[in-house]
Order: sequence, then C-alpha cells, then structure tokens
Amino acid sequence: MLVGVTACGGGGGSDKAGGDDAKASGKPSASASPSPKKPAGPPMLLETITPQTGTTVGVAMPISVVFTNPVAAKARAAVEKHMKVSASQPVAGAWHWFGDRRADWRPKSYWPSGTTVKVDADMQGVSNGNGRYGVRAYTHTFKVGDDVRADVSVTGHTMKVSRNGKAVRTLSINAGSPQYPTWNGTMAVIDKQEKVHMTSCSVGISCDKGSPNYYDLTLPWDVHLTQSGTYVHFSTGDPNPGSGSARGSHGCVHLSMSDAKWFYGQVKQGDPVTITGSTRAKASPDNGYADFNLGWDEWLAGSASGEGSTATL
Repeated sequence: MLVGVTACGGGGGSDKAGGDDAKASGKPSASASPSPKKPAGPPMLLETITPQTGTTVGVAMPISVVFTNPVAAKARAAVEKHMKVSASQPVAGAWHWFGDRRADWRPKSYWPSGTTVKVDADMQGVSNGNGRYGVRAYTHTFKVGDDVRADVSVTGHTMKVSRNGKAVRTLSINAGSPQYPTWNGTMAVIDKQEKVHMTSCSVGISCDKGSPNYYDLTLPWDVHLTQSGTYVHFSTGDPNPGSGSARGSHGCVHLSMSDAKWFYGQVKQGDPVTITGSTRAKASPDNGYADFNLGWDEWLAGSASGEGSTATL
C-alpha cells in the first residue's frame, strides 16, 4: 500500500509486497537460468506488490511492483517476462516503469468487473542488471469487484457516483481554491481510513501557526487519492459544501459529513475518481495510482516488452 503525506496537497507512491502466506510478500524470484545455479552477488528483492493477495479492488487498479534496488534498463524486458499476469477474462495490457524501481501493469482499458487476476513474480535467478539476482518467487491473486466510479466537476461543485454503469447519487462538493487547486485526471483510490490527521506543514503549505493557511486537524471519512495528500473527506472548515458555499479547499474534495460517510462506504482500493474543471494539471501517473492519466501510447513508451495479453487463469 502506498504510504504518504497526510493532508491536501502534492505527491508520489508505492505498496508493500506483503500477503497472507510466504508467497505473498515482496521479494522477487523467478527462472532466468544464469550459468551458476546460485548466482553470485546480493539478492534482488521486491519491496512491495500491490494489490495484496486476497483483496477485491476497483476497475482502475494497476498491479504495482516496487523493487528495493534499481533495475537497469537493459534488464527490464527479462524482469517483465518473469512477472506473469493471468486473468479469468483475457485483457490486453502492459508494464510501465516509473523510474528504475517501480513497474506497474495496467490493462489498456479498465478491468472487467468480476475478473480474477493472478501475478506470478518468479524472479529466481533473474538479474536486475546491476549485480543482483532474484532468489524467490511470489504470487498474488486478487479479484476485481463492482465497477464503482466517481466523477467530480470542480466548476459544477458535484460528484456523480455510479455502480456497474448505473447512476447512484450526485453529491455536492467543494474542491481546491484558486491558490491550491485540486489535481485533474483519474486517480484510483489508494486506500481509505475512518480518521486521518492532516497538517498543512506535512504538505509544504504552511508550518506557521499564525498563517490563515495553517491547519492541524483530525478529520473523518477519508478516501485517499494521491500520495501527495489529496483526499475526498469531510472538513470541519467546510461543513456544507456546494455551489452556495463555494469555499475552496487546499486541494482536497470536501463532502458533507453524511455524504462523506456514505461515499466512504461505497468505494474500495482501485475505484477510479475522475476530476475535471480544475485549473491544475492531471496528477502524475505515479502520484499514487493515477496510471490512467497516461494515454496508451505514452504508457507503452515506458514498457520494455510492449503490449501483451493476460494468460488464461
């Protein structure tokens, strides 16, 4: 899971390769067939694999693998080959590298609801191109649940929530102020918490208690959208959001208390929240799980092995 700052603002991402058994953690392994049976050199390890095994996620959730050490460009095609993705319904997709330690696999379009997905990170003996070799294999299996989507209009002060293609509710919202606009684009939910301690200092807004932009609050019903600190939540400073109040946030999306609690109960990790109408750019695709903010050609430009289809599960 990605762990990041706790306030409305900017940011990045990653997720621990933990799981419920020895196969579901975060250290690579596979079969590369180097000449010595046990290659010399320190191990290549996986720090995290997301989603965790046994979870149910939304249609926009990527598979995200984070390595503890850099993977050289020359080794990435071989590493991708040994991270096999299988699915109960065939899906076209590809790996994409964010820097030299994080690789995400996402479908070309969203996952079909109801799909079971398995990732086999079989890294035993595989080189990272920098003198390290994988020592183990790990498997994560997860399911794609209901197709829940939220579409936020910054200028319209609304959030439209749908489930499996049917409109469910339209909620009143306030988004970022002109000074602190909300990210545009599609962000898959990272996680959610019933309460989050949010501070302006943690996101570089203000550490000065005398500033009008200073805050240090614990707020409820928090749905986490970016590693840089964007949430959908209730705020005591904006208890009745909507076009009537039009109070801007520091980048978060504010809901009333009852709406925030309701929305919290509807969404899960990987559900897409799409924000339009802000003056800010789209969130960086690795700022949490905003992978769908890249077009397909852009996505493939960061892949070492190109587009492929899932194996049959």
